[in-house]
Amino acid sequence: MADSNEMTINLAVFGRPQTGKSAAGNSLLGSSDFESHLSPSSVTTCCSLGRSCRISGIIRRNGSELALHVQVLDTPSYPHSSLSNKQVKDTVRSALAHHFGKEGLHLALLVLRADLPLCPDESNQAVQFIQELLGPTWKDFTAVLLTHADKAEEAGFSEEAYLHSASSTLLSLLTLVRHRYIFLDNQKSTTKEERATVLRKVLHLIRQNNYQVLLCKHSKE
Repeated sequence: MADSNEMTINLAVFGRPQTGKSAAGNSLLGSSDFESHLSPSSVTTCCSLGRSCRISGIIRRNGSELALHVQVLDTPSYPHSSLSNKQVKDTVRSALAHHFGKEGLHLALLVLRADLPLCPDESNQAVQFIQELLGPTWKDFTAVLLTHADKAEEAGFSEEAYLHSASSTLLSLLTLVRHRYIFLDNQKSTTKEERATVLRKVLHLIRQNNYQVLLCKHSKE
């Protein structure tokens, strides 16, 4: 926190190629900091930190409005089309320590597509990746961000109906992270209204965690 009238939250986005990870980061920031487009290969090859401008109308404390600042670390996809698994892990681990080593990480967002089924191997790989990066308390600092929620809605699924029909693999993953999840409407992802909706949900999860942070340290290996 910069002062009593401001709050900064630190987020990191993780995900497989073409899940909308970088686009989700842009939505959270209200910017186009991260390169994001359709591609037959992984787009993001290195970690980068994006910072939002002052955001108002999102959070209040003791009756007074706080200016919110959002920092998002965008990361290479895992697995990656041109980087080895070790290269991705080393790059992300170093970036987490560099950017959030002192202030800490409030929430890691595992980005999945709501319009595609989650296979057991993909879920296991994602969990192993985040667990190795964040350590034994990863479950306390991780939430699932489901992108392309608009496509699920177009297919006739409300959020409740979607989860009721979800695969056992996705439900098991949500159970691991204590049912922390957020839906992102890609059709509205660039609007202030959608950003405010998603940020309020992010803040709700952070508040549930009593604003604790995960300290990201450099590996001793």
